Amino acid sequence: MSSDAMAIRTAEAAGRPWVEILHEWVTTVDHKRLGVLYIVYALVFLVIGGIEAVIIRIQLIRPLNDFVSPQVFNRMFTMHGTTMIFFVAMPVLFGFANYLVPLMVGARDMAFPRLNAFSFWLSAFGGFLLYFSFVGGSGLYGAGNAPDVGWWAYAPLTSRAFSPGHSTDYWTIALLVSGFGSIGTAINLITTILCMRCPGMTLGRMPLLAWLNLVMSGMVLIALTPLSAAQIMLLADRYLGSHFFDTQAGGSATLWMHFFWIFGHPEVYILILPCFAFMSEIIPVFSRKPIFGYPVMVGASVCIGFVSMSVWAHHMFSIGMTSYANAFFTITTLSVGVPTGIKIFNWLGTMWGGRIQFKTPMLFSIAFLFQFLIAGLTGIMLGSAAFNWQLTGSYFVVAHFHYVIVGGILFALFGAFYYWYPKITGKMLSETLGKIHFWLFFIGFHMTFDLMHIPGLLGMPRRIYTYEPGRGWDTWNLLVTIGALIQSIATLVFVANLIISYFKGRDAGNDPWDAWTLEWSVSSPPPEYNFATIPTVASRRPLWDIKHPEDPDSRYE
Repeated sequence: MSSDAMAIRTAEAAGRPWVEILHEWVTTVDHKRLGVLYIVYALVFLVIGGIEAVIIRIQLIRPLNDFVSPQVFNRMFTMHGTTMIFFVAMPVLFGFANYLVPLMVGARDMAFPRLNAFSFWLSAFGGFLLYFSFVGGSGLYGAGNAPDVGWWAYAPLTSRAFSPGHSTDYWTIALLVSGFGSIGTAINLITTILCMRCPGMTLGRMPLLAWLNLVMSGMVLIALTPLSAAQIMLLADRYLGSHFFDTQAGGSATLWMHFFWIFGHPEVYILILPCFAFMSEIIPVFSRKPIFGYPVMVGASVCIGFVSMSVWAHHMFSIGMTSYANAFFTITTLSVGVPTGIKIFNWLGTMWGGRIQFKTPMLFSIAFLFQFLIAGLTGIMLGSAAFNWQLTGSYFVVAHFHYVIVGGILFALFGAFYYWYPKITGKMLSETLGKIHFWLFFIGFHMTFDLMHIPGLLGMPRRIYTYEPGRGWDTWNLLVTIGALIQSIATLVFVANLIISYFKGRDAGNDPWDAWTLEWSVSSPPPEYNFATIPTVASRRPLWDIKHPEDPDSRYE
């Protein structure tokens, strides 16, 4: 779209009633607008989940603290974990996939636009329903409250005897509804990637972002189904007199653990695979080199998808499984590190000898490589049944988990924001604010989660409301909380950058990074129809081939 046409459209939009504009957004089936809705929705819940994390850390800043009550602490703990996994990480990754996949494969929209809109609103309704529990969570039993059963909701905590109000029902139905939305989006992504690629885009020429989202979507279909089944079983236990998880009536609390972790551990890879995709697009562009080992990268991604479905019970080493089960899940847990490690070498090989540009997206990408490597190494440690037995209930596991979620996923997401924000809005984010954001968050992250391993090794248990002084945890918890506050300040800088740059940022142009995938061949933001003429591609770097025909690596296959 020409700049004149964009100016006319902007002027027309400026003169229209806000109600009409709002109606267009609410009823849209355009994959780009739905992608933006996913992302904005996730950012709102990121701030909410971050506030809950700060409340948790303030409570643990010193021994015998009474900043919040034990009941409030349990609610914050449950809501923080549930929010960050289901209503921040999942929606924001689906948002980027919604926005980018059709553009990258040369399509005009997702395969099923109406299903796409329906899936978003299901996911959104799930998040709103969860937080409505603050108003209606207890029903007839008193004032409303949030669920307090942990984000894993182990039985028998979720039974009517231990959770008599409706707060657990809000948690259960919210996850069930949002799960249906996620399954719908996964089906849509698979169909779009397999059936709507432009002419010339074979599977061997497809961008890695599309490849990894294809694997991720397949995993969503497999992993979310058991969780949805378990939620239905839990509702049946609570209201229809069944006893799936009631041990006193012949049921099994362990059954819930299996159902939950069959979803819960593949979920980590569901979240990290799109982040691998971001790295696989950002690192080559800022290294000025094609991705090193494209076929191996694709093969490793598919391998992760398969192997990661067989590792779930390493979360259950301490419940008394047989030695054969412990050995099996130890082997699979160690095995999944092999294809993951291959990716690290792919990215390092891409950077090696490249003309690296240390822009903000690349800074977050380099930090991601370093931190995800450490997260993987502590994961291998916990993959040993004997080592895991000692530390499974400690803050060492909390530190490891957050090294993956924050040090891996969130850093990759920040890199993706700085890289694709110009395409989505037409404006560049501030490099100055971006580097302030990066260094503050980098320092705060390592101050929090590096040091959190130490009280875990010293025996500090997870999920505790407070602790006695003199156990060697006091100073470490103080420093960890200070680090969390620094991360909060960094996040506010990021949000300010998003807002300020939207109104006052420098115009981005179509291709500010001199990239090579198809989304950069259209205007910023793209027109509603994406492509006036469906493109035809002849290599993995179609835009680069056009701009740099003299490049000896052009037509690189």
